Amino acid sequence: MSPALPPRIEARKLVKRFPGVFAVNEMSFSVGEGEIFGLVGPDGAGKTTVIRLLAGVMPPDSGSATIDGVDVVADPERAKQFLSYMPQRFGLYEDLTVDENIRFYADIFEVAPSIRDQRIGPLLSSFGMAPFQRRLAGQLSGGMKQKLGLICALIHTPRVLLLDEPTTGVDPVSRRDFWKILYSLREQGVTILISTAYLEEAERCTRLALVHQGVMAYCDTPARLRAMMPGKLLNVVSSQARDVQKAIASLPGISGALLMGDRVHVAVDDDGRRIPEIVRVLEEAHIPFEPPVPAEPTMEDLFLALLRERRTSP
Repeated sequence: MSPALPPRIEARKLVKRFPGVFAVNEMSFSVGEGEIFGLVGPDGAGKTTVIRLLAGVMPPDSGSATIDGVDVVADPERAKQFLSYMPQRFGLYEDLTVDENIRFYADIFEVAPSIRDQRIGPLLSSFGMAPFQRRLAGQLSGGMKQKLGLICALIHTPRVLLLDEPTTGVDPVSRRDFWKILYSLREQGVTILISTAYLEEAERCTRLALVHQGVMAYCDTPARLRAMMPGKLLNVVSSQARDVQKAIASLPGISGALLMGDRVHVAVDDDGRRIPEIVRVLEEAHIPFEPPVPAEPTMEDLFLALLRERRTSP
């Protein structure tokens, strides 16, 4: 049996404080070769700070981080040879063309001109950007700018890719295309750590970490996290879904009522007991609705439920 490969990313008890708050509080995790590891949590949870610590952009107050075995704190310049960091607002130069931006970043990463020229064509083609090679970056759509940012981040063939909410503000079609690219990179053995504001994207990750108030509250595969969903989830469809939410949110045994368009996802402790109570309350309030039925939890349902459970745990 061959020995296990060392992790591409390893964080041990990372701590980062800002005035009056722990942005990251003793966070530990590891990510292996070819994994897509997702950081999910509300704004201010500490996701961006974690990525910046791993990228060597800022030092931790304590703890350690390694990228492909290189200590980011002790030797950040060497670690940067093996990683690329794409922040929320990637620093493209809008008055340069697509080609000029790529060449600029290749120079930053000290890629030899001969190697750079061999890589540019295949990268542009695989990202569907070849027809736009001479276009100014400032004239690209949001999705195309993100693709260009990713090309620039990949020009030196990093082993680790750190992405901070790369699809925020990008249209759904471009987000789908972006994830196709990430999957192809994963197949090539690239390790990807990504934070996302879109919980439906969390399903696409190999493993997920729920980050809350600087702490990694949960970390596992999407399937195993789903199995941790406390209680049962019901789906109540109504043309007055907001009224349904208000009417049932405070009923006994209901821990959450999440509005989802024309339906409400209702987290209950016991569906057999709570369905008759929900029906009674809605009928008495004369709110039109379809009979409650069991539902599969979305990632939003799951994370809200897990956070509620964590807050109420002794």
